[in-house]
Amino acid sequence: MLKKNGVACKEEYMEKLPSDIRKERGPFAMIECFQRIPCDPCFYSCPIKAIKPMSDINDIPRVDFDKCNGCASCVVKCPGLAIFVVDLSKPSGKAILKMAYELLPVPAVGDEVIALSREGKELCKAKVVEVRDGKINDKTYLLGIELDREYIYEARAVRVVDSDGK
Repeated sequence: MLKKNGVACKEEYMEKLPSDIRKERGPFAMIECFQRIPCDPCFYSCPIKAIKPMSDINDIPRVDFDKCNGCASCVVKCPGLAIFVVDLSKPSGKAILKMAYELLPVPAVGDEVIALSREGKELCKAKVVEVRDGKINDKTYLLGIELDREYIYEARAVRVVDSDGK
């Protein structure tokens, strides 16, 4: 539970998801903001206005899933690294997760990484399928990983696998 240990529990983050039909249609942004704080870069970064207008800068952002196309513009603009793009439309039992990445070394497309949970625990191996350069946004890269579908809502970070496979 977020208020006890700083980690969102399943009930808390599952409330942030669209309908099952929408989940299968294609990529969508999942905003994991749980507390009211003064922040709104996601709203201003969305080119199609899929982040709903806020009446107060402290409002928790909400996604209009009918508009959201999963472009990930909001992901690298979030100073709290709290936005992810989820794509369940792959027929292979795999899914794509896009996240902000601010560590070195930056993995390359095709690299193997270890997907980590919110608590930093290893979940599974994942393959890097996209890396968008961070030069535009203060060295925040966008990293897309392909992983087993069952981990899509648990994985929230990655660890680069070194040359020894560790």
